[in-house]
Amino acid sequence: MKRFAELLDRLLVTPSRNGKLQLIAHYLRDTPDPDRGWALAALTGAVDFPAIKASAVRGLMAARVDPVLWALSRDFVGDTAETASLLWPEPEQAPQGAAPTLGEAVESLSHSTRIAAPAVLTTLLDRLDTAGRYALIKFATGALRIGISARLAKIAFAQAFAVSVDSVEEYWHGQRPPYLPLFAWAIGEAPPPRTDEQPLFRPFMLAHPLESEAVSLEDYVAEWKWDGIRVQIVHVAGDTRIYSRGGDDISGSFPEIAGSLPFAAVLDGELLVRGSSQGGEAGGAASFNALQQRLGRKTVSKAMLADAPAFVRLYDVLIDGSEDLRQLPWAARRLRLEELMQRLNSAHFDLSEIIVAKDMAALAQIRAGARDAAIEGVMLKHRQSPYVAGRRAGLWYKWKREPLLIDCVLMYAQRGSGKRSSFFSDFTFGCWDGDPDSGAELLPVGKAYFGFTEEELKFLDRHVRQHTVAKYGPVRETDRSLVFEVAFDSVHVSKRHKSGVAMRFPRINRIRHEKPAHEADRLDALRTLVS
Repeated sequence: MKRFAELLDRLLVTPSRNGKLQLIAHYLRDTPDPDRGWALAALTGAVDFPAIKASAVRGLMAARVDPVLWALSRDFVGDTAETASLLWPEPEQAPQGAAPTLGEAVESLSHSTRIAAPAVLTTLLDRLDTAGRYALIKFATGALRIGISARLAKIAFAQAFAVSVDSVEEYWHGQRPPYLPLFAWAIGEAPPPRTDEQPLFRPFMLAHPLESEAVSLEDYVAEWKWDGIRVQIVHVAGDTRIYSRGGDDISGSFPEIAGSLPFAAVLDGELLVRGSSQGGEAGGAASFNALQQRLGRKTVSKAMLADAPAFVRLYDVLIDGSEDLRQLPWAARRLRLEELMQRLNSAHFDLSEIIVAKDMAALAQIRAGARDAAIEGVMLKHRQSPYVAGRRAGLWYKWKREPLLIDCVLMYAQRGSGKRSSFFSDFTFGCWDGDPDSGAELLPVGKAYFGFTEEELKFLDRHVRQHTVAKYGPVRETDRSLVFEVAFDSVHVSKRHKSGVAMRFPRINRIRHEKPAHEADRLDALRTLVS
């Protein structure tokens, strides 16, 4: 645990990406199994102890520390784990045994029930110093928040053992913490883990944003960029799985799709739901808001299957039977995919349309007119591109449609987390439901926590503190004096919000210092944009 605590501490104070990579790689090389595997799991978000939640930590502190001191300290520090590690009282009797290793902590925590968890956690915390307590709480609650993505951790693994990151991605998803077969392969003690015996996730090929229109449609093919969720459907040995872009198994949420791939293959596409009348929306697809009603559900009712039937608009084929097609050019894979379509149920699968345009100028005109609920923009794919994991320059581009803009008034703010725990950085904004000069109400229409610079964040934090008119727990209500220009991709009808609408991907485009609040947009302006 001491080495893991040192790693977390150094990662927190190391700003550079390369510096973080070196720290993680050094730790993975020099730390024995299983501790390095559990650390890697923590860095990639793969640790989960159902009995250990932040509430358990707060309960332990409530029994040991004056509640006023705890509340003031937590508010000042901004992080539960850090506050608890600093305030944890030293045990009356010297703890038995040395500080636990990461593996020992996992063994203890894994067998804990919610009833037993506080006692188990207390025993472990008593055996640790301040840094160790902080590391344990972060590890146990799965809330590291140290600016390390799963991708960065995998790159560090590849650098640690001089293997390709593509190979790490390929083998990763068939493994479970503490990844002993993966480490054995990386250090040359075992062959690569098998990937052909289970329905495993393969890393997606991704696209770069198109920054210049100086590409030729002789070399690239254009498809619509659909506004659903990117999925991979894998069938191996009679078992079918549906994976999200992050590699999460979402088969249970879409049983009609999982039961509709009858042969061995790995397919890439966009998961959508059909509109109320096929053809009423783009290609029969409803907006993302309709799809969202089904995401995250462990069971799906018959009514939902009937009202929002899912289907996959296929983009690509990675594996057909036992043949890996990823090194073939896109044009060859497209022909194979068109052949496979004849074997698929048309109620659950269709083929992504190729956009016919003579040149980029013509394509730009077509894209400009695509303000449909189910279309995000255009994809450009090089006709000779293989299917490779991640983003590779010059192969695939995404050309998203221009965002919609509307002026809104700041209404509420909350403090952020991690590095932003001392700043009000989560903002709720609204539009006028009529003429404000006639007493119209300001109704919330969205919430955003990005789109501004660090200097703007400091200004916004200061504004909230100086213009607070009411407090509701962690929420601060501000006077109606500051206007944001908000960018968003689309807006949909929502029964959950008093305004009746919900934005898709809202972000603060700029702060309108010069604009009076009563000149902000009316709710009717948003309603006219409803998809």
